[in-house]
Amino acid sequence: MYPFFRTAYHSFKHRNAPALALGESHISHHRCWPVDIDLWWELNNGRTLTLYDLGRIQLARRIGLLKVLRANGWGMTMAGVTARYRRRVMMFDRFEMRSKAIGHDGRFLLLQQSMWKDGEALSSVLYRVAVVGKNGIVPTAEVAEAMGLPDWNPELPEWVAAWGEAENQRAWPPET
Repeated sequence: MYPFFRTAYHSFKHRNAPALALGESHISHHRCWPVDIDLWWELNNGRTLTLYDLGRIQLARRIGLLKVLRANGWGMTMAGVTARYRRRVMMFDRFEMRSKAIGHDGRFLLLQQSMWKDGEALSSVLYRVAVVGKNGIVPTAEVAEAMGLPDWNPELPEWVAAWGEAENQRAWPPET
């Protein structure tokens, strides 16, 4: 089940957190609960992606994106993700999540998130986020303009640009 109570808790907990500039990280703290584990008593890989929602929603609020989405009747949907898992998160482990917007490719916002414990990276994800309106995907230049940041166009790290290019070459619909 989707962690609605956790979402509400983090919304309440971070309600007075100061605004962030694009490129700054939202940092939050979490625990792996019994509802999050798999057969090996560790954080389930699918649940990891769901928990990343908790950081992404608060990041969107703190950078002003949620306000812009509501004002324009837009939504936010995930258009792609790549995940790298390096260390196990066991039941009851506490961990830190870092979430930040790193740029855009003209069509998608690009967000990087990671989980950390004791100074060690546990996992990291890179998301392509589409802002959608009644006519489909809203160009990122329009989103940036609505956020009051018409010149926001940071240079993407090489690995991020390469990932985007590879995703654009991927067959769709998938071959069966």
